[in-house]
Amino acid sequence: MPASAHPSRVAPAATAAGDRRENVLLRELVAVYSHLSGLASQDSDVDGVVRLVAHRTGSAVAVLGPAVEVLAAAPADTGERLAETSASASLGPVLAAAAQNRRPVSLPGLGVDAGPVVGPVVVAPILVGDEVAAYLVTLPPAQPRAPEQELDDDLNLLLTEHAATICGIILGRERVVAAAAGRARTDLIEGLLLAKDRDDEEAQRWAGHLGFVRGTDHHVLAVGLLDGSAGRAPADTARVLTPAQHVIARRMPGAIVALRDTEVVAVVPAPPDRGCGLDGVRALAEKCRAAVLDRHPDAAVVAGVGGCCRTAGEISRSYSEARSAVDAARRMGRAPAVLAFDDLGVHRLLLQVPDLGELRAFAADVLGELVRDREHRADLVGTLCEWFRCNGSPQRTARELHVHPNTVTYRIRRVEEIAGLRLDHYRDRLMAQLACEIMQVLGDVP
Repeated sequence: MPASAHPSRVAPAATAAGDRRENVLLRELVAVYSHLSGLASQDSDVDGVVRLVAHRTGSAVAVLGPAVEVLAAAPADTGERLAETSASASLGPVLAAAAQNRRPVSLPGLGVDAGPVVGPVVVAPILVGDEVAAYLVTLPPAQPRAPEQELDDDLNLLLTEHAATICGIILGRERVVAAAAGRARTDLIEGLLLAKDRDDEEAQRWAGHLGFVRGTDHHVLAVGLLDGSAGRAPADTARVLTPAQHVIARRMPGAIVALRDTEVVAVVPAPPDRGCGLDGVRALAEKCRAAVLDRHPDAAVVAGVGGCCRTAGEISRSYSEARSAVDAARRMGRAPAVLAFDDLGVHRLLLQVPDLGELRAFAADVLGELVRDREHRADLVGTLCEWFRCNGSPQRTARELHVHPNTVTYRIRRVEEIAGLRLDHYRDRLMAQLACEIMQVLGDVP
């Protein structure tokens, strides 16, 4: 027997080669661990972790979200490759098992055919606190690994678990940063909306961080529910109004938008391509209402638009006007709509009266029996209101009411007789018109 083939000489040589390979793999594992830990302390992202693991091991690596969507992958076609294999149908239960056990799972028989190589899939949960935020999945390489990259199953499991831990640190950091940025943004918006006495230069500095451009026409848009938050938790109201927030963000990227407990508020640059800027904001408000009603058909949605503001210091005034328009719709109790503060007219003053009973009492004092006996005299009150809207023209009033002009003239004369008014005298005419406006604001007449 040749000396080189003697068992006592072959075994030591094989053992030494195995030990050298194990030492190389351990050194490689330590190096990758060190590099991954460095990523956690740097301004890196999950993509960086995925690329590193894929490069150092030759594996295909992917980070999957809770809905098995690909959040990051290396090589770039890893997501498509996974979807085309029989593994994609089996991943759901595997991810659930990994999430429940909070430990990585190695599945040699999952059935991922990598071309010339068939190997295991390793799934490790990515934890952020106690929550499973995502999953790190390593697939066998599409080509055979170089000998120095050939990790055994235990080392591959350890590496995947450590990479998942680093991904969890990065995702947690991103969430903290996003939450802090969100709170800061919310505080800035709240300050602009509510601080009426803030110095304009200070307000401009605040608004500048949010993208507000001084000198550009803006309007504050407020979208709420006709019944306010009655009977609803703030989270429920916010959920109903979320589609409005999405519409504004999608259609008006330059808007400063915030979802508050009972409303969506946006500082909207007036669209320059719609003629009057206010009309463009109205159109946006209508789309917001439509989006909410599409998801929640029974919601009574109302939108208010404040007056034009060109400086940051005017934002709070425009917001107050938008809220006044929303409150006007609520107090009128009418079908929800889009109301602009500039269109409220004398209703601005009427809505400042806190006691609606005082307004009704004034209307009753002016119109007398016309109000107290509305059941039998509704046609007279309705004709009077339409007569004022038509600027006292019997012909135009008749066309609107589909009656003869002589009928209008007769009814107006009866109004004067019953209420004791002289509508050709400016004081009586003013008081009667104001009484009609009050009744319309309160929804007592059409």
